[in-house]
Amino acid sequence: MKKVLMTLAVAFVAVAANAQVYVGGNVGIASSKIGNGDNVTTYKVLPEVGYNINKDWAVGTTLGWGKGTPVNIEGESRNYFTVQPYARYTFVHSKYVNVFVDGGFGYTHYNHAHLPLGTPSVNEWSVGLKPGVAVNLNQKLSFVAHVGFAGWKSVKAEGANDDSHVWGVDLDGNNVTFGVYYNF
Repeated sequence: MKKVLMTLAVAFVAVAANAQVYVGGNVGIASSKIGNGDNVTTYKVLPEVGYNINKDWAVGTTLGWGKGTPVNIEGESRNYFTVQPYARYTFVHSKYVNVFVDGGFGYTHYNHAHLPLGTPSVNEWSVGLKPGVAVNLNQKLSFVAHVGFAGWKSVKAEGANDDSHVWGVDLDGNNVTFGVYYNF
């Protein structure tokens, strides 16, 4: 096991030395209350790692967890795990601003722990595009924002015979993420 970890560490350092790797991600926390209900706190921690193939193309993945509510289950708050690999195409380059689009897929598993017995877990799949902008604060640090999603999503509860599918574009202000990248 030590040999595997050392090999991975050496490979990471070698790739990082070529100044093509970036790490960063998004974090978020919110508190909400509906009517006379209890306050519900939601959070997410979404670390991200990527590799710049060339000036225009990059590949990466977001791997994270949090506590939130799936869209089709009202009044519940669930822990979740998500993985979202992507390919990024940057089509506008300037000294301070890059505009890009991420194309990829995502899987999120909403756990049923801490919910009433018999409440199913939920799996969500998505395929689509996420436009974004990177503000380059300096050579090493970038402020990144994604705005919206265009594509397909499917949500299915464990043991259910039916699942929900949606195709569309979601560019509202509730679907914005902010993050920071460190470029090696």
